[in-house]
Amino acid sequence: MIQVVLKLVLAEMALILALLFKNPLRNLIVKGLDRLKQGRGPLVAKSVAATMLVVFASALYNAAAIRGRMAEGGILNQTDEILMAYRLLETYTIGFSLFLGLIIDRIHNYIRELHRLRTTLEE
Repeated sequence: MIQVVLKLVLAEMALILALLFKNPLRNLIVKGLDRLKQGRGPLVAKSVAATMLVVFASALYNAAAIRGRMAEGGILNQTDEILMAYRLLETYTIGFSLFLGLIIDRIHNYIRELHRLRTTLEE
């Protein structure tokens, strides 16, 4: 699971970098995001985000349960420490992926708004 989420984070970071700087790929990405936001695209994106949010909450709950076992006994065994580190890594990467998704959405809206303002000023 971590490998998939890390690849998603890297792809989102590359997409953000492509959107931030003016290049020929930027226009193609903006048009693709425009098409993605039409029809059933927003429904699919919201359901994927909701699924990731549920997995995020589950990983947080599991990490809190492991932390609770530590509070009861005082010392964690090695297996619990490894599980705790894995859950925290999973939680951080999923949370960062959700955050980058929001950043991509905002940058896309700002680019569209900037393009709309430039066309109205030219007229």
